[in-house]
Amino acid sequence: MTYTDNTHSKIIGYILWIFGFMGAHRFYFGRPISGTIYFFTLGLFLIGWIVDLFLIPGMDEDADMKYRGGKKDYTISWILLTFLGIFGIHRFYMEKWLTGLIWLLTGGLFLLGWLYDLWTLNEQVSEINQEAY
Repeated sequence: MTYTDNTHSKIIGYILWIFGFMGAHRFYFGRPISGTIYFFTLGLFLIGWIVDLFLIPGMDEDADMKYRGGKKDYTISWILLTFLGIFGIHRFYMEKWLTGLIWLLTGGLFLLGWLYDLWTLNEQVSEINQEAY
């Protein structure tokens, strides 16, 4: 694989690492399974959380190679999902107007849609960026 775009930010990764015992940085870098495990085990009983301090540069590089850059920014999408996800603001940002409206009226489709987006946001943004080319 070759380096294509700088889609994710190490700085944001380290900021999220502060809350990493809840899996935030792992979700951001496109690792939803381990993010979920970290959420339920408090960062693998804080041991995995400490180890991740040294793994973030590699996670960032992997995310940069895996996801396509383009007109939609991953970091903005993640900030909107994290703080306004149940209102669907991240979906409006991605120009998904219908589902954004549904999320707005139903509290992120009763939080299940918000959880779905937590698992798939990187792929959704990458798909939008792929269509732009």
